Parts: sequence; structure tokens; C-alpha cells
Amino acid sequence: MNMRTHWPVLPIAAGLACGLLTGCGTNGDGSGTEGHRVVMGMSDDVLATDPASGYDPGSWLLFDNVFQSLLSFPKGGTLPEPELAKSCGFSDTRATVFKCELKDGLKFSNGDSLTSEDVKFSFDRMLKINDAGGPAVMFPSLGKIETPDEHTVVFHLTVPDATFPSKVASGAGSIVDHRQYPADRLRGDHKAIGSGPYTLDSFDKGQAVFSVNSRYKGTADVKNAGVTLKFFHGNQAELKKALLGGSVDIAYRGLSAADIDGIDKQDGTKGIDVVEGSSAEVQHLVFNMKNPVAGKLGVRKAMAYLIDRDALMRDVYKNTATPLYSIIPAGIMGHNTAFFDSYGERPSKAKAAQALRADGITGKVKLTLWSTPVRYGPATDAELKALAAQLNASGLFEADVKSVAYDQYEKDIAAGKYGVYVKGWVPDYPDADNFTAPFFGKGNVLDNHYDNSRITRTLIPGTAAQSDRTATDHSFAELQDIVAQQIPVLPVWQGKQYAVVRDGVYGLEYCLDASTVFRFWELSKS
Repeated sequence: MNMRTHWPVLPIAAGLACGLLTGCGTNGDGSGTEGHRVVMGMSDDVLATDPASGYDPGSWLLFDNVFQSLLSFPKGGTLPEPELAKSCGFSDTRATVFKCELKDGLKFSNGDSLTSEDVKFSFDRMLKINDAGGPAVMFPSLGKIETPDEHTVVFHLTVPDATFPSKVASGAGSIVDHRQYPADRLRGDHKAIGSGPYTLDSFDKGQAVFSVNSRYKGTADVKNAGVTLKFFHGNQAELKKALLGGSVDIAYRGLSAADIDGIDKQDGTKGIDVVEGSSAEVQHLVFNMKNPVAGKLGVRKAMAYLIDRDALMRDVYKNTATPLYSIIPAGIMGHNTAFFDSYGERPSKAKAAQALRADGITGKVKLTLWSTPVRYGPATDAELKALAAQLNASGLFEADVKSVAYDQYEKDIAAGKYGVYVKGWVPDYPDADNFTAPFFGKGNVLDNHYDNSRITRTLIPGTAAQSDRTATDHSFAELQDIVAQQIPVLPVWQGKQYAVVRDGVYGLEYCLDASTVFRFWELSKS
């Protein structure tokens, strides 16, 4: 994709034109250091401090605050606006050439100048390293990058991709200092040199300490004196204890659904409140299509007829999540309810039994649901145990649950050892493309050996090339209907975002939106 200093012929949505052309946000200079340091506790781990590696919510939280991208998502918005760039746009009618003009006087936090050389270096480096746990998978269409001068970057794509601006605006578009990062390997010292609103002062197993970057030049207006992020490594009880005891001001991504529900019902009587925001986080059951049991369509259909999402939301998640009936969540353009339409809202033992018989299955289906305890939410194990109980209650299944540490879990999935396993997805950017393209075809993130040529050769390329995103609804509907009929994945829930905060802490409503960007700079503390 290529960006221009003026808006080209390509008819990208009007809101996007505003963002990419001139930048509709408020400029900030990183000097808003009034107020106090904010302490936040998080159950998720930060798996990487190097943007060429991290592809998880914790790591992207760090990237979004320490690094800058050419574009960024404004608070409450899902259309990218200029950040390091002063203007961007497609310069051809096919959405294959994308050009950005950088702002003047950009610097990294260490004082090094930031130019087009650093932008090219960052993308080339990410693709060259191609880390298994990194975001290179987001850019299969990125060909060469040109830098005609120190302010201009030109991206050439091998196929049209109208979502490229959103990908650039995500954590995957983080720009690093070419003098500080090796071109062919990851940094191993847990240090990070960026140009974002914050510097990373220190990082260890217990916490990460961030200070305000005085050299920052972008749209963020910093409202605190720094942030300390404490890690609880999945220990919900300790995170809750720290919040109640006052050693953290904010608990984010980690309290149990029961804790959030209990605190919410207390109505702030203990000086602690629950802040709810929108979210496009989803969770699916994934089926290994080569597995002798899960590979049978009758088994997958029977499971689709038997799961009771409402019961899971009520009993396990205490209504902190909502039932999901397609792979594209509600609130994202293109969403439909394909699984609701095909399998209904209420469990049907009769239809499940019929699906099994149609596939020649007459005895009980022996099945293991594989889980990992923390990576996809602290209630994942409890959820899968409830799912197994639902299946077993029908008399058609003999299901159990096994939970494995995440590192081993990923290795076993890649080796094809699991028939049914859970996967969560926090979007990289708020577009239906990000809930479909990564899941299908060669090298997909699900590793479930499913490939549908209609999806991979026609629907995904066609929607990616469509600059008018509203015109993709029909194709995305067809894609979701195919998935509902073949069931390579079974959507379970769509999350809500929550943060639990002590009185006197403000700004959380600007950190919990569909962009998934947690904006440290919006936090303040009296």
C-alpha cells in the first residue's frame, strides 16, 4: 500500500479519508506529566518487549505505549489517523501502493532521529526475523519498501489490501531505532527504545516501569507522571488482594468473573468501581480436521447442537461475556449469526443424535477438550469443564478436559496432538478481515488443517481488495455461512472489557474500546 500527501482516486471510506489525510486528533508533545504515577495490576504476562516478536495482548499493551506507528487509532474510534505520519494514502486505484509522509523533527526517546530509514528497517526486520510468536503473519502481501527521502515511505503490496492502514496502525506497525536493534535477530535484554508517549525504564518478572517520554511528538496528551505495571501471572486472588489493599490502583485483564460481578454489586461501597467497555475479543473451540474423532462433521455438528452458551455466560462468566454465534463478533461490520441460524439458541439432543447417525456414529463419542489455564482468560478451564458436562449430559458424549501450560499447549497443537482445543482472539485491528484472514489457509493461526478454496482464493482476497468496507458484507456473510456448515471452529463467546479501579483514578473509559489500545496516557490519579 502506498500513501499520498493528497487523497487519491481510490474511494476509501470518508471517515478513513479524514484520518489518513490530515489527522483529526489533538496534538500532544508528551509534556503532560502533571498528577501522580498510576499503578496497574494485570494477570496477563507480557511475552515480548521486541515488536518483531510480541503478538499477544500484554505485549501489545507495552508496544502501544512505548512505540509509535505511522498511524494510530483515536480513542473511541476504529479508523486510523496519522501519528508519526503527517499524511498517508493509497497512490493507485488497486490499493497496492501506500505512501506516507513523516512529520518533521521526529526523535526516539534516546535522542536519535527517526526517519524513513527506521520505518523501512522496522518492517523489513520483522519480516526477515519472521518470529513464530510475532506479527509478521499479518503482512503476507507486503513486498518491497522504498524510501525516496528521509520523510517519505512507499509500501508496495503484492496483492490489493484495503485493510493495510489498520494493520500499520496496530502494534505490528511499531517503529524501532535501526541503531538499537539487530536486523536479523530479536533483542534479548528486555529493553525497548521507541518514540511513543512512554519510555520503558525497567522490565522484570514482577513489573514494568514506564516514564513519560519528553521527546514524544504525537497525538497523545499525557495525564500522569508515569505508570507502573505489576504482573500477577494468572494469580487472580493476589491481584484482587492487591487491589483491595491499595497497592495497585487498577486491575486489568485478570480478575475472575465472580470477582467482577461481586465488586459491581457492591456499587462502589468499598471505594472500588467497575468500568465496563466494549470489546471484540472472542473465543472459539477449534477442531483438528485430521483428527479421527473431531475430523468427523457429525461430531462437530452434534457439539454445535448441544452447547448452551447462555448457561456458560450465566454460570461461568457471570454475564461478563456474551454468546457468540459467528466468527465475526457483534459490533464489527459484516457480522451475522450463522451458527444461531443453523443450530439454534437452545440445545437439541435429538438434532445432535441425528447428526451423529448421519455420519455413521452410534456409540458415545469419546472426546478430550484441551485447555490452557490463563492465556485465553482465567475462567477457561472452568468453561471447558462446563462444556464437557453439557456434552455428557446429553448421553451422546463421554468428554473430559485436560489443561496444559501455554508453551506446551502451542507445541502440541502444532504437532497435531489435540482433536478439540480452545483458542481466543483479541483483534489486531477492528475489521472483519482480522477475524477471518488469520484463521484460514496456509500458515493460519489455528493450526487445524482446514482449508476451503472458496474462502482462501475468492472471499478473503476479494474483501481485502475492497476499499469500501460496507461493500464486503455479502462476501463476509457467505464466508460465515460456510464456516457454520463445515464447523472448523465453534464460536463460544464475545468478551466485554473490564477494569476495576480505586476511587480517584480516572480515564479508564478511554482505554476500553474496540480498537483494543490501552492508552496509558489517558489515566490520571488525584
